[in-house]
Amino acid sequence: MAASELYTKFARVWIPDPEEVWKSAELLKDYKPGDKVLLLHLEDGKDLEYRLDPKTKELPHLRNPDILVGENDLTALSYLHEPAVLHNLRVRFIDSKLIYTYCGIVLVAINPYEQLPIYGEDIINAYSGQNMGDMDPHIFAVAEEAYKQMARDERNQSIIVSGESGAGKTVSAKYAMRYFATVSGSASEANVEEKVLASNPIMESIGNAKTTRNDNSSRFGKYIEIGFDKRHRIIGANMRTYLLEKSRVVFQAEEERNYHIFYQLCASAKLPEFKMLRLGDANNFHYTKQGGSPVIEGVDDAKEMAQTRQACTLLGISESYQMGIFRILAGILHLGNVGFMSRDSDSCTIPPRHEPLSIFCDLMAVDFEEMCHWLCHRKLATAAETYIKPISKLQATNARDALAKHIYAKLFNWIVDHVNQVLHSAVKQHSFIGVLDIYGFETFEINSFEQFCINYANEKLQQQFNMHVFKLEQEEYMKEQIPWTLIDFYDNQPCINLIESKLGILDLLDEECRMPKGTDDTWAQKLYNTHLNKCALFEKPRLSNKAFIIQHFADKVEYQCEGFLEKNKDTVFEEQIKVLKSSKFKMLPELFQDDEKAISPSSATSSGRTLLTRTPAKPTKGRPGQAAKEHKKTVGHQFRNSLHLLMETLNATTPHYVRCIKPNDFKFPFTFDEKRAVQQLRACGVLETIRISAAGFPSRWTYQEFFSRYRVLMKQKDVLSERKQTCKNVLEKLIKDKDKYQFGKTKIFFRAGQVAYLEKLRADKLRAACIRIQKTIRGWLLRKKFLRMRKAAITVQRYVRGHQARCYAKFLRRTKAATIIQKYWRMYVIRRRYKIWRTATIVLQSYLRGYLARNRYRKILREHKAVIIQKWVRGWLARTYYKRSTHAIIYLQCCLRRMMAKRELKKLKIEARSVERYKKLHIGMENKIMQLQRKVDEQNKDYKCLMEKLTNLEGIYNSETEKLRSDLERLQLSEEEAKIATGRVLSLQEEIAKLRKDLEQTQCEKKSIEECADRYKQETEQLVSNLKEENTLLKQEKEALNHLIVEQAKEMTETMEKKLIEETKQLELDLNDERLRYQNLLNEFSRLEERYDDLKEEMTLMINVPKPGHKRTDSTHSSNESEYTFSSEIAETEDIPSRTEEPSEKKVPLDMSLFLKLQKRVTELEQEKQVMQDELDRKEEQVLRSKAKEEERPQIRGAELEYESLKRQELESENKKLKNELNELRKALSEKSAPEVTAPGAPAYRVLMEQLTSVSEELDVRKEEVLILRSQLVSQKEAIHPKNTMTDSTILLEDVQKMKDKGEIAQAYIGLKETNRSSAMDGHELNEDGELLLVYEGLKQANRLLESQLQSQKRSHENEAEALRGEIQSLKEENNRQQQLLAQNLQLPPEARIEASLQHEITRLTNENLDLMEQLEKQDKTVRKLKKQLKVFAKKIGELEVGQMENISPGQIIDEPIRPVNIPRKEKDFQGMLEYKKEDEQKLVKNLILELKPRGVAVNLIPGLPAYILFMCVRHADYLNDDQKVRSLLTSTINSIKKVLKKRGDDFETVSFWLSNTCRFLHCLKQYSGEEGFMKHNTSRQNEHCLTNFDLAEYRQVLSDLAIQIYQQLVRVLENILQPMIVSGMLEHETIQGVSGVKPTGLRKRTSSIADEGTYTLDSILRQLNSFHSVMCQHGMDPELIKQVVKQMFYIVGAVTLNNLLLRKDMCSWSKGMQIRYNVSQLEEWLRDKNLMNSGAKETLEPLIQAAQLLQVKKKTDDDAEAICSMCNALTTAQIVKVLNLYTPVNEFEERVSVSFIRTIQMRLRDRKDSPQLLMDAKHIFPVTFPFNPSSLALETIQIPASLGLGFISRV
Repeated sequence: MAASELYTKFARVWIPDPEEVWKSAELLKDYKPGDKVLLLHLEDGKDLEYRLDPKTKELPHLRNPDILVGENDLTALSYLHEPAVLHNLRVRFIDSKLIYTYCGIVLVAINPYEQLPIYGEDIINAYSGQNMGDMDPHIFAVAEEAYKQMARDERNQSIIVSGESGAGKTVSAKYAMRYFATVSGSASEANVEEKVLASNPIMESIGNAKTTRNDNSSRFGKYIEIGFDKRHRIIGANMRTYLLEKSRVVFQAEEERNYHIFYQLCASAKLPEFKMLRLGDANNFHYTKQGGSPVIEGVDDAKEMAQTRQACTLLGISESYQMGIFRILAGILHLGNVGFMSRDSDSCTIPPRHEPLSIFCDLMAVDFEEMCHWLCHRKLATAAETYIKPISKLQATNARDALAKHIYAKLFNWIVDHVNQVLHSAVKQHSFIGVLDIYGFETFEINSFEQFCINYANEKLQQQFNMHVFKLEQEEYMKEQIPWTLIDFYDNQPCINLIESKLGILDLLDEECRMPKGTDDTWAQKLYNTHLNKCALFEKPRLSNKAFIIQHFADKVEYQCEGFLEKNKDTVFEEQIKVLKSSKFKMLPELFQDDEKAISPSSATSSGRTLLTRTPAKPTKGRPGQAAKEHKKTVGHQFRNSLHLLMETLNATTPHYVRCIKPNDFKFPFTFDEKRAVQQLRACGVLETIRISAAGFPSRWTYQEFFSRYRVLMKQKDVLSERKQTCKNVLEKLIKDKDKYQFGKTKIFFRAGQVAYLEKLRADKLRAACIRIQKTIRGWLLRKKFLRMRKAAITVQRYVRGHQARCYAKFLRRTKAATIIQKYWRMYVIRRRYKIWRTATIVLQSYLRGYLARNRYRKILREHKAVIIQKWVRGWLARTYYKRSTHAIIYLQCCLRRMMAKRELKKLKIEARSVERYKKLHIGMENKIMQLQRKVDEQNKDYKCLMEKLTNLEGIYNSETEKLRSDLERLQLSEEEAKIATGRVLSLQEEIAKLRKDLEQTQCEKKSIEECADRYKQETEQLVSNLKEENTLLKQEKEALNHLIVEQAKEMTETMEKKLIEETKQLELDLNDERLRYQNLLNEFSRLEERYDDLKEEMTLMINVPKPGHKRTDSTHSSNESEYTFSSEIAETEDIPSRTEEPSEKKVPLDMSLFLKLQKRVTELEQEKQVMQDELDRKEEQVLRSKAKEEERPQIRGAELEYESLKRQELESENKKLKNELNELRKALSEKSAPEVTAPGAPAYRVLMEQLTSVSEELDVRKEEVLILRSQLVSQKEAIHPKNTMTDSTILLEDVQKMKDKGEIAQAYIGLKETNRSSAMDGHELNEDGELLLVYEGLKQANRLLESQLQSQKRSHENEAEALRGEIQSLKEENNRQQQLLAQNLQLPPEARIEASLQHEITRLTNENLDLMEQLEKQDKTVRKLKKQLKVFAKKIGELEVGQMENISPGQIIDEPIRPVNIPRKEKDFQGMLEYKKEDEQKLVKNLILELKPRGVAVNLIPGLPAYILFMCVRHADYLNDDQKVRSLLTSTINSIKKVLKKRGDDFETVSFWLSNTCRFLHCLKQYSGEEGFMKHNTSRQNEHCLTNFDLAEYRQVLSDLAIQIYQQLVRVLENILQPMIVSGMLEHETIQGVSGVKPTGLRKRTSSIADEGTYTLDSILRQLNSFHSVMCQHGMDPELIKQVVKQMFYIVGAVTLNNLLLRKDMCSWSKGMQIRYNVSQLEEWLRDKNLMNSGAKETLEPLIQAAQLLQVKKKTDDDAEAICSMCNALTTAQIVKVLNLYTPVNEFEERVSVSFIRTIQMRLRDRKDSPQLLMDAKHIFPVTFPFNPSSLALETIQIPASLGLGFISRV
């Protein structure tokens, strides 16, 4: 394929960029061969001319199609190169928030610097058992692959985790170990992972330090071997450490720290136990202050110290050893402060009494002078002599630092050994998985011996990695039979040879170290002379003679030679070590014990980094010389050997690679620095993997996947029946260069870029098809639009023209109408105008005339008024003048009269003195009197007239009488007043005037009052109106308030209803939660019980392994211990041996529920005892009465003896006959049958023996009948003595009537009496030769004998009753005493001793009560037996007498008619019970439970038949009142069901069958319990079958718990069956073919979505669901229980599907959403077909439905975000965001979800309160309930089929 075909216009490429490393650009024109410049358009909008390299003429890297960007596997990219890898990682990390990516066999892990919810146990369960390519990349997927290969291939595995400091290596290793601990089933048993994690605090404190790149950088590597047993469960672990950076103990760079433990000690120096260490601030010590950064922000060293000490305690390090460790560490700090003074250039000294050294010696318990001497001197040994030489100050300082490093390394090694001892397991290790956490490639500005060792180790690891990748590629090619061509990959063996070969860098370094005067400079010169210009990988810097450059696989690194020799020698003076070994501090010599033996290369130390391994628990002894020799090995030599051992370990395992990448140096979450990422990708070998893959055929497709993806590029004629040939034909046409692809057996191999080319062709074809479709559709739409417009235009024209015509016609009509209107209008206007004028004229005239008339009237009126005014004025003036004149005249008259009166008075005074005056006066008076008399007479006459008138009018005018009287009186008064004084007139006038004034005043007041009244009335009316208005307003307010109250009441009612509903829902949720917790506890109990059984089996196997042929017996004795917790009927120890095996640890504090149940049971027993006591008293009275009667009758002993002899003779004869028959039968069998048939164990023999037993029983019955018949022969003698016979009969009748069947016995006895009476009447005829008399005497004696037997039995019964009364009395006293004890003990604290005694007392009391019940039951049985015997006797007597009556002559019958008594044999009436013998219980359980085949029972018999049979057996035991039998049967049933489920617990039919039967058994116990709540659905016949003697409520609880356990087991079986089908059927299989295409995949092949023969489809799931449903229906499972099972099944389907969707990026697409919704619709259709829509199963699929809808809805605008938030209410925020992040377009026409849209969703959902958990809990089991479902089946109609083998039980 030519470049011109790919580098066309609009093609996108990658060009180098100094800032972003690689930048994307787009071609503006096609590339033609020979072009030197490419015209590019950058993404920022700029145009660029990109010049090609004239030498190489390499074109820029092509960019992958958008649909391939973000792939899980980098090898799935069509173009495999550095920019494609970098861009894919960036898109996944930044846009999709995915930190894991596959790169072939490598897992690339980018540190997010943020906690992510992807490491929970639900994620572990989701990855467990999955193929590596089926799920999204994850550390769990790598761990699962390693675990699976270890279990499958029986080969050890290794997980190599590498990366820079801070990249997350330790965290990745920790999660891998957590995965192993969880999936291996040892998370709660071995706790190895917890122990390793518990060692982290101390390992971090002594091995981690702050660096410039990481605050908690691990300064050592470690290799943890996790050991597994044969069952692949974790049994132990071992830790090996590598590359400890000892130089950090004595030196730290700027902004770095020493190891954390030193700063933790300094921070805790003030603790009392640390005062002896004499520590202080970290800045006071030389070893902790060099970096200048003693504090880490956000870290409290004191708290970290507390965690470190706690970790030491958990690891088993005692307090003394902890203080010893801290003493040594403090000593190292004080040793660093030791200073030296130079005496001369070659010697030095320490100041006397130097405090730091003194403290060091005190802590180390060594001699001060000796240590001071050997710090400043050294011993030199030659062949001839040994002498001591002083050393310079610099050498002394170096020796001090070397000693500190050596002590620290030994202490580190000791702690690692102790951790290994804790993690070591005594069980033999079968296999292991190693986790290597080691540094990646390092390069700094200054690189020394440490970086050299690290990079050397990475070279070795990279070589091993390259070889492994190359090997896998070769295996793949050979497997597919592809011609093998040598792939040219980078081989770093030359670099390794440069370092470790003979005369290599390490060899020359060791040689220089052995030279007496070797220096770093001389070593550098030797390197230059040996390798410069001879090895291409070795270079010399231009400006330095003390450095060299090595071309490593990742990059060139320049190493500074300074310090190499000193670090390689790691000089530690032996004299200083000897001083430390002589320490009195016991722990210190322990650290140097390994110096005395041969040190293995893996435990050597270096001054830079040291490789440490575990040391054996028991050190081997070596020779001293050998030890000294080994001790002189250089660090380089030791490191090389240890590295070889590590490589041997890795090569012996299957490696798995995890490369940790640090995205930025600032620890910002989800921030990607391209430069740092590329640097690490180059260093960790990821790009080398890409290059190796790209060199061959990186893209691989199966033929089916290729056909499905590129079917669009084929024509119909190209499609053949054989997919392989079809693909070959198509590829030959599409790709001309055959070297670009190869055909394998099952796959097609493509070279790099070919898939992109095919994708381009596919996209072009689809684009062309889309264009054609769009063209056709657009043409059709436009033509349709044109036709619609043309039709619309014609229609519009038609309507417009019609409208115009109508408008013209309307115009004409309007014109004519207008003319007529104008005519009439003009006439109207003229007429109207005339009328107006006329009217106006008339109006003017009228107004004018009126005006003149009014003026004239006004003139006349004025004149008239003027006259009146003149008249009144003139009158007033006249009156005024008159009044004034009159007043003046009167005044004058008065004055005159006064004067005259005065004169007259004067005269009168003179005349009065004379008589004449009196006379004259008397004469005048007489005249006056006479006048007055006459006047009085006249007045009297008038009065009389008036009186007459008054009398006449009195009847009519009664009301005027008083007025007239008053007038008369007034007149009389006036006359009298006139008589007295005439001057009263003036006063009266004045009074009248005054009254007039008063009247006027009164009138004014009246007016004012009337005005006030009017005003008051108005005010009142106004007030009333106001009040009415206010009243109206108040009414309105009242109505409003009433309405408001009603609304509030309604709202409150609704609120209360809602609240009630919510509370009800909450209570239901709480109930479900409580039920779920209870059922989980049951599940946990069942699991522990199974675990206990397994452990017991293992112990049995371990004990009995040497015995050949030994078979393990299932330990089921203790399986029912929980049942006895609920039952108060506690079995005795001899009946249930397992109770004695109960350990003493089970004597837990008293369970109050158990105590209350027992107390209730005791109360019930007390009531039962009282009832039995009353019954005993009643029976006792009856016995006393019968005894009194018996004493009156004589005892006849002779009759008893005669009867006994007769009976004995009959028995002997019968025995002889039976023996003879038995012998003959056995003889016949032995002669006619084969020995094996007639053997005692043969079936035929058992059948015959059973028949023989039945015959024997029948013979016994016949024997009794013969005796009765013989005894009745003497009954004829009753004819002679009828009175005696009647007396005896009466006595016998009284005894018989006491029996059970009173009516039947009485009828038979009356018949006998009548027969006797008739026989007595004819006695003289029958009495011949005295025979009848003898017979009569015999019968009489027999009757008396029976009576005597009854009396003896009554006496014995009386004695027993007396004993029972005594026992009952003692039990009452004991009961009272125990109740008092109980009341006292309940007030005491719940101590174990008291509770145990309390339980013991309750148990004893219960057992005694039960024993008493058993005794009473035995006596009741005896009474019933006697009753049955009497019943049989009476029946036989009646039959015999009837037979005798048949022989009587007709003449005798005529004398007295005889009624023959005949008792016919009735058809047996079954009571719905089954009887079995106690010894047949095991056979019953075996045939009915253990060996029963569910399929045969479900197909041929009624559902739940075993449950019915078991219950009918329980009913019979209850009928017999045999509590031991009931308890034994129920216990055996429960244990047997558990045993069956344990044996065949993986069989769905078995579990479903016994779940159905257990529920039916439980329903039967409820239905026939006698409780009213359960009896209301029963028939009357069923109510008769209720249990009568026992309350099995506790056993119902036990059966309910058993049903819950079976249901949970059923769910687990369902889950195990459905689990492999769900992902394939719901997600991977294309139910709608052609909707989704298959995208290219990488090396980690996912499961194909094309349906093969072995692939599960949706139809497989539906068929399985149909199978489950049909099986449950056949077994007769309750419908409600079936609904719960279906709901659980659908929940499992939905949860597993959604979890896999959330963990698989390739499944999150639009087309997959359509597939899921179609699959869900099929499941809903299945629910409708089965009438299960109301089961709640559909609701469990709601999260999956919403996730599918989320994949299909628009995801662009804010409205879309709002719609998504409202739609996805069943999904959590984490799930919604995860789906959006994982959404991947399958075709180029789809678009990715933008980051801004996802952030919008997060902002809208931030207030939603939901679980942060990402995955659904697929293991969740809904709490199950068992609603009561009574059966309408009658127990008496149930038939037992012979196929069950239950012939030993019989219906009752």
